[in-house]
Amino acid sequence: MTSQVRGDLFDPACPTRRLLDRIGTKWTSMTVKVLAEAAPDEVRFADLRRRMPGISQKMLSATLRSLVRDGLVARRVEPTVPPSVHYRLTDLGRSLEGPLAVVRAWAEEHMAEVDRANATHDAAE
Repeated sequence: MTSQVRGDLFDPACPTRRLLDRIGTKWTSMTVKVLAEAAPDEVRFADLRRRMPGISQKMLSATLRSLVRDGLVARRVEPTVPPSVHYRLTDLGRSLEGPLAVVRAWAEEHMAEVDRANATHDAAE
């Protein structure tokens, strides 16, 4: 275990920094949301892709692989031809849905302000 100052985002070992490095993409947040909405049921890969417009098969595969590696998502393969692959949130993954929902709520409430600030800044340059 590395020693660190808690909450020091400049320290590469900071838990917050490490978490943001893992879940800070739109695809990760969307994947957790889709799986949370389906919980406790599993979702097949093709269904996940259908529910996430714009994601490529390669990006979804990489996102799921990362979430499985981090213990946030469980993967189950049915030995059919072709194999049927199912995903669901683990208890750890379900515990992440609440904080991500707070971030989504903040975005829904404040992104218009952020967009206006961007437009004002860009017009002044």
